[in-house]
Amino acid sequence: MKLKYNKEDDVLMIELNKKPIDYAEQSGDLIVHFSPKREAVLLEILDASQFFKKAARTFPAKIQHDIFLQSSSIAHRIK
Repeated sequence: MKLKYNKEDDVLMIELNKKPIDYAEQSGDLIVHFSPKREAVLLEILDASQFFKKAARTFPAKIQHDIFLQSSSIAHRIK
């Protein structure tokens, strides 16, 4: 799996495999690209920052706390 984020367009692309893409389907801010055999090949999340903010609010409070606490301490160590 390969992740690529385009900050300018706020799009997160998740490459699931290297199979050829035949077609894509979109539902809201999610585009799924499929192979000729209907296997998911690539996911595109449009407006990714907003998508993840909304998704984070659906997690229980403890999980939100644990995720954000961990990610902020990792970011602190990287600086």
